[in-house]
Amino acid sequence: MRLFHYQTVKAVDAGERTKGVKVRWLITEETGARTFAMRLFEVEPEGYSPLHTHPWEHEIFILKGEGIAIGEEGEHPIKEGDVIFIPPDERHQLRNTSDEKLMFLCLIPLKPTH
Repeated sequence: MRLFHYQTVKAVDAGERTKGVKVRWLITEETGARTFAMRLFEVEPEGYSPLHTHPWEHEIFILKGEGIAIGEEGEHPIKEGDVIFIPPDERHQLRNTSDEKLMFLCLIPLKPTH
């Protein structure tokens, strides 16, 4: 078992085509996981993830804040407690539309299908 506080994991810039997004890679192969990675995203007001696709699914749990999830069916409001499943190859983006930080957990496979 590994037990640690999330703030002991460094928040790093989430990369290109994002605005105001930091990610903490909480659970990875380095922590002993073999199947899934758990990431904590922190999105500043007016921030967003890239509008993108990839061949693996996402499981997302909104911890704090409000925003919109953009998918193939349009825009959906999101808030604390909401759960989002994004299937493989679906174009998607999350945007913070509030004045507070948007925080969510996102799980992905460690060895994505290509």
